[in-house]
Amino acid sequence: MRLRAWVPLALMTTLILALGAYASVRQSAFLTHYNLNNLLLATLPLALVAIGQTSALLVGGFDVSVAALMTMCVVAASFTMGPSASWRELVPGALALVGIGVATGIFNAAIIRLLRLPSIIATLGTLSILQGFSLLLRDHPEGSINFDAINALDTSVSFVPLAFIGVVALAILADLWLYRTRSGLALRAVGLDATSSRRLGMSTGRIVVLAFVLCSVMASIAGFYLAAQVQIGSPIIGNYALESIAAGVLGGASLAGGKGTIIGTMGGALLLAELQQGLALLTPGPHVQQLFLGVVTIGAVALDLALTHIRKPRET
Repeated sequence: MRLRAWVPLALMTTLILALGAYASVRQSAFLTHYNLNNLLLATLPLALVAIGQTSALLVGGFDVSVAALMTMCVVAASFTMGPSASWRELVPGALALVGIGVATGIFNAAIIRLLRLPSIIATLGTLSILQGFSLLLRDHPEGSINFDAINALDTSVSFVPLAFIGVVALAILADLWLYRTRSGLALRAVGLDATSSRRLGMSTGRIVVLAFVLCSVMASIAGFYLAAQVQIGSPIIGNYALESIAAGVLGGASLAGGKGTIIGTMGGALLLAELQQGLALLTPGPHVQQLFLGVVTIGAVALDLALTHIRKPRET
């Protein structure tokens, strides 16, 4: 069982190294400090939103509204963190973005728990609402984001962003909490078997609410780094919903809930970012990147289902 749990992480690490080696052989610019710094900066928003998505996956749910939430935060940042804002104004402006994440998470959790809707349906509706608000505020890309804030978010030592080091440390601490504490066990238990968890006295409803609030808060924080990349209030939604689920599954999270690691999700995000950047250097257009993303996602889900079927006979 322990060996099977490490299979996705081992395969993902192998893919990261193999893809990096192939890209560096075909394109010498891949291993330059400038390119590696861009790779890690591109990984940050995906890693953050994928960590949040993993919390939803652990309780057996999905949150497809994260892409629209990130875009909403970028649009909001063009108002609350404008080019003329001082540092005293930037702090409440940044807190406003986190507040959007908290409100979205509570809204999603309320729909899921009170209306008993599947999480994918509930968050799909939230996605549409957030998209509408983004287009209402900015019907086209406009509104610059504070340059000092962007520089602070992108601060690096050599080619490694300080924020990337912080996210790796966060992933390690999160895994220690997830597998070494009673509350972490409770989160995984709800995903594995909500009925049994309820009978054991666990507050399954509160755990699900906290998981979806955490998912949205992480997506709003990811919005900061997406804003640092686009540097303008753009209402165009990316494909972070699909990518965040793919990163979690690549890192070993189960679509059935209850299984997954945060450090594995971090690795999955790095693999997807490396895949996109490597293909951008080696291929003429973005269509190839989308094709590969689809293939990798299907492969990760197929692997998850295969490992689930292997585990079932022994678990029963």
